[in-house]
Amino acid sequence: MGRNKKQNPFAARKRQKRENGPERPDRRALPYEEIKRDNAFFIKYYHLQKICASEEEWSQFLESIRDNLPTTFRVTGFKDEAKALLSIIETQLFTEYVRAVAELHQKAPEDVERPLCLPWYPNGLAYQLHLTRKDIRRSEPLYRLHNFLIVETTAGGISRQEAVSMIPPIVMDVRPTDKVLDMCAAPGSKTAQLIEALHAAPEEHKIPPGFVLANDVDNNRCYMLVHQAKRLNSPCLLVTNHDSSVFPNLLTTMPDGSKAILKFDKILCDVPCSGDGTLRKNPDIWLKWNLAQAYNLHGIQYRIVRRGAEMLEVGGRLVYSTCSLNPIENEAVLQRIIKDADGALELVDAGHLVPGLKYKPGMTDWKLATKEVDQIFTNFDEVPESLHTIIRPGMFPLPADEMAKIGLDKCLRVLPHLQDSGGFFVAVLEKRRQLSFEKNDVVELVQLNEKAKQPAAEPQLDEEGKPVEEKSVPWGPQRKKRRLHGYKEDPYVFFGENDPDYEAIKEFYQLNESLSQRCLLTRCITEKKKNIYYCSDPIRDLVLNNENNIKIINTGVKTFVRCENRHTVHPFRLAQEGLQTSNAFMGANRRIQVEREDLVMMLNCTDPTQPPSTHELKKETQERCKELGVGSCILKYVDERFTLYTVGWRGTSSLRAYVHKDETIHILRLLGSDLSKFETNKYEDARVAAAAAADAEAGKSGEAEAGSSGEGAATESTSISGAVDVPEAAKTTSTPMDTEEVTTRS
Repeated sequence: MGRNKKQNPFAARKRQKRENGPERPDRRALPYEEIKRDNAFFIKYYHLQKICASEEEWSQFLESIRDNLPTTFRVTGFKDEAKALLSIIETQLFTEYVRAVAELHQKAPEDVERPLCLPWYPNGLAYQLHLTRKDIRRSEPLYRLHNFLIVETTAGGISRQEAVSMIPPIVMDVRPTDKVLDMCAAPGSKTAQLIEALHAAPEEHKIPPGFVLANDVDNNRCYMLVHQAKRLNSPCLLVTNHDSSVFPNLLTTMPDGSKAILKFDKILCDVPCSGDGTLRKNPDIWLKWNLAQAYNLHGIQYRIVRRGAEMLEVGGRLVYSTCSLNPIENEAVLQRIIKDADGALELVDAGHLVPGLKYKPGMTDWKLATKEVDQIFTNFDEVPESLHTIIRPGMFPLPADEMAKIGLDKCLRVLPHLQDSGGFFVAVLEKRRQLSFEKNDVVELVQLNEKAKQPAAEPQLDEEGKPVEEKSVPWGPQRKKRRLHGYKEDPYVFFGENDPDYEAIKEFYQLNESLSQRCLLTRCITEKKKNIYYCSDPIRDLVLNNENNIKIINTGVKTFVRCENRHTVHPFRLAQEGLQTSNAFMGANRRIQVEREDLVMMLNCTDPTQPPSTHELKKETQERCKELGVGSCILKYVDERFTLYTVGWRGTSSLRAYVHKDETIHILRLLGSDLSKFETNKYEDARVAAAAAADAEAGKSGEAEAGSSGEGAATESTSISGAVDVPEAAKTTSTPMDTEEVTTRS
């Protein structure tokens, strides 16, 4: 009997490969093949649904949805410098755009179509370029446009976003006082829009009394969401990680100190969908589209909007949206929730909020089909029993009399050919009264919250000191152990009443009393704080009341950072990210007004070891510097169009700007300064690198040839010296140089 020897898995794999014959070629090594933009099931299904009014329009629809999507972006509207940036875009950027596109397509500049200002976006702050993402990324004439989009997006000046994706936040009609919930928020472009709307009246509210709670079920996508929203540096944002279909009730503190269940004024349900409205942007969907996706998603879409309706305040507004064209994911979901609400929810027309947008009304009649679209069903009675678990009665349209009462024609259906965009569906619901299935037991919620705050019970130990495992039995309800998905988040530690660090910060920066000390927080339990964040009062209340009830990913904007050195008298410097918030509470002692030339010089100084000397500044600025001690400060620049505030650092004999590179370029652009120092042409850099590599390779080849020719010469010299009559002494005592001389003489 042979020994039971464990086989080597690598050797087994090699044997298997030999048996299977030659390896399949690596797809990554093959040239990229253009995706065929066709799907027989897709075309057959939507032609059946009659989403277009005529055959001519249907042809336009197919032609448009097979084409690439144009690039769109919008300017961040609540910032003071938005108008100045918009002016730069409309003049300098678009002039460069026309020149670059003319060069790219080999046509005269006057024949180039200028970017389109989206007529339905408020204040003319959104533009559509007649270029695709691929054009911008891979065309050298457009490298300046590409650089602009990257830098300004990172700096928070603009947001790149698909045009139709901008519609839901607009029709939500968010006010600075609203409590807003974004139930499926990642990757965060709509969340950023909601934050902008919240901060739309800075002259009226230093910090908006409302807030945005952005949630997503995917832990990894939550960090994408944080990255997207953090560009706007809002203290009124809370990011959570939870399944939105079972989102828990949250507690809030009332003015009299009592607890109540939080209800939201505005809720966005941009639910997961099959995404066939994004075929122009994601052509790979052509390869995998089928009806089963819509049938599978219908249930989760309904549960999300139902949970959203439960959390909505009476009189509040809920926006339901998808990037799908399928009535099973759109109208069928809405008719079901409206019917279940029994008059508590009402569809409202929001077309007046997007004037100039071309769209079609919601559908009131549709058909269902099998996955291959070879069997068509007009009612549930026609569905075979084998499909009853997939196709449900609620997916079919209601009778005509019931359908007329719902008003699905108030929905907005945006099709790609109407205005050269993606496809999208938007509906606006308003809550008239409480829902019959709403659960608002605040006493039970408080008890559960208090129970969650209690430390976990210590495990029982056996005689050997090991934890005793609970015995599982095959009968009765089976409980799965609850597991925390994703990373464990750091705690949220708010300042106490008499925090010594706050007292020192308050004294150094002369903070006024309107800045709430209790809204400052850190993310670690330690006496020596590193980063200090600030959040609004409602956000603080949300965190303290619910941190044991839901997983909180992120909140607060960085305001102060520990920065100790031997020259400063105060250990905390200001953070540029939080200046938008903290600036309103700062005293006059740490402020200095600078001239344009001074600010340009400081921003152009990219070497932190060589900051500009105060003697290089204008005399007016030098005089102001004398009154400013060493440490962090606010640099103020006043222009006739806007006022800029940046964080600075006053050294013993210097003054520098403390700003990130992308924001540096953003400010220099606003100041009309030369940006050639920061302009990068990746194509030119690639050519230089390739040339350097070729030179290096040529140098190696030259050395190799020289080495081989040297060896040949040595061999030849040996044979010659062996042939001539060389004295014996020369043979035994000659150095290499001697040998070379002898060879030469020979």
